[in-house]
Amino acid sequence: MHELTFKPLLRRAGLIVLGALVLLWTLLPLYHMLILSLTPVGEGFAGKLWPDAPTLDNYRIVLTQDNYYLSRFWLQLGNSLLVAFTSCVIVFACSLTASFAITRLRPRFAGLASHLALITYLVPATFLAIPFYQVMGSYGLLGSRWALIITIATFATPYAIWVLQQNAGSVPRELDEAAEIDGASPWQIFRLVYLPLMVPTIVAVGAFAVMLSWNEYLYAFLLLSDEDRITLPVMLGQFLSDDSAPWPLLMVSGVLYSLPPAILYFVARRYMAAGLAAGSVKG
Repeated sequence: MHELTFKPLLRRAGLIVLGALVLLWTLLPLYHMLILSLTPVGEGFAGKLWPDAPTLDNYRIVLTQDNYYLSRFWLQLGNSLLVAFTSCVIVFACSLTASFAITRLRPRFAGLASHLALITYLVPATFLAIPFYQVMGSYGLLGSRWALIITIATFATPYAIWVLQQNAGSVPRELDEAAEIDGASPWQIFRLVYLPLMVPTIVAVGAFAVMLSWNEYLYAFLLLSDEDRITLPVMLGQFLSDDSAPWPLLMVSGVLYSLPPAILYFVARRYMAAGLAAGSVKG
């Protein structure tokens, strides 16, 4: 009897310790980023767990663009927002219509098309950087934000189609048949029946597309060069090119750049959990 009660307690204690270690490992970089953002510029490499004289002046410098590296901070942040928003719209347009056609209209070779979408992930995105660079150069898009937007949409759309397709199987086809009896066209079924029932998955797909775009660095660095068009991650990467770069200002930029996705997650977390869970159980 004693052994039966001791083992569950020991297992639970082990899980708590493991969870605490994972949480500490996850939060430690964020803590150092926040601490460095409050450290005076000249003391960025002091290695202290808490600065002797914490200051918010670094935030003033970044917000007012009062530094060479940050002279276009708001413009480059706007570029990141523009790329993320436009990529998300394109992913929505392509993945929603494709998933509706595959799951509800059932055209010929629909099953093959749904599997081909995921085959694109067999090749790591890093290996496709040079081919994408050559393709964008052939179409005269190098240096344009559209090059980055199209690239991100290309990578995000197949996964979005797969997730939407999985969740679409849970929507009863009887609803489509009832709408058809009432004289609804495929477009009306898509707009009035399909989209409202897919809201949780649509939110999850949108959050995925935005996060993918927000964290993109390699393709943004490769396809964009003009300082007025680059996104903020590329600008932050320029700090690494100079040993004398003000690291506390880099950390401030990182903190500010982390806020939009954090806000997005807290706003949409309920829909994200429901949408991703629905897509994971339907075969």
